[in-house]
Amino acid sequence: MKALRFHEYGDPDVLRYEDVDQPVPAAGEVRIRVAATSFNAVDATIRGGFMQGPLPVALPHTPGLDVAGTVDALGEGVTGVEVGAPVIGFLSMTGDGAAAEYVVAPAEALAPAPSAIPLADAAALPVVGLTAWQALFEHAGLAAGQRVLVNGAGGAVGGYAVQLAKRADAHVIATAGPRSVERVRKAGADEVIDHTTTAVVDAVTEPVDVLLNLAPVDPAELAALVAVVRPGGVIVNTTVWMPAPSDEDRGVRGIDLFVRSDAEQLSRLVALIDRGELSVEVARRVPLAELPAIHAEAAAGSLSGKVVVLAPGA
Repeated sequence: MKALRFHEYGDPDVLRYEDVDQPVPAAGEVRIRVAATSFNAVDATIRGGFMQGPLPVALPHTPGLDVAGTVDALGEGVTGVEVGAPVIGFLSMTGDGAAAEYVVAPAEALAPAPSAIPLADAAALPVVGLTAWQALFEHAGLAAGQRVLVNGAGGAVGGYAVQLAKRADAHVIATAGPRSVERVRKAGADEVIDHTTTAVVDAVTEPVDVLLNLAPVDPAELAALVAVVRPGGVIVNTTVWMPAPSDEDRGVRGIDLFVRSDAEQLSRLVALIDRGELSVEVARRVPLAELPAIHAEAAAGSLSGKVVVLAPGA
């Protein structure tokens, strides 16, 4: 089968499109005929060798944390999943990923794929959708009537965060750049701040209950935003290279989010998609052989929107 792998850490040119052996599912695993994976920023971080401590991978390594595809074979002891079933999942950050024709995964990590959108497009959901869900509901405990500031709402996680927060009857304030303002407003934001023309800390005129930071801003800029969080509020930060600020005197908690795979939560997101209550946005669809170019675009800072990567023959 074809797969994209890197045999050493480095720049995007270490990625190779090559022939590899088809994987065999172990006990408790299934093999998936991949329809698509997607590009996530952490893929580039792992490829560059910057996560060898927390996320060690065996080389050569196949990236691709998101998977959408069809169950092709069952390992010993697998029940509740049938060959031919369309599934999606968030794969292990240290095992081989779905940038390949086939991948194996624990059966318990998979959820039925949404039926309302093409199977390949569903690969745009798992990592970023779960990040938004866990940030808002698991860590921030967002409730109806609360005010939430989504800083960096123009990215893939931000699109889901705005939709989910609005659906939870929160008042959503979102920051975005000029290219994303209209998209964020369409996702349901009550207020949109163009961070390229306005200082966010000055634009938020009433305190918020929740600050969700998705943007790689300067730590001083993030620290300044603590002032817009009400006493007893919470800051959830997804940019793990800098810690979430807090204010103990006012009871403002800072939480650093490390997203995890969760099939039950993923199934809830799928149900929202199938009911038309959550939209999946795909900026581009590219063949697997072109994934190195996507890594290069990301390294150059020119990548915009969620990119779905199609497996050969999908």
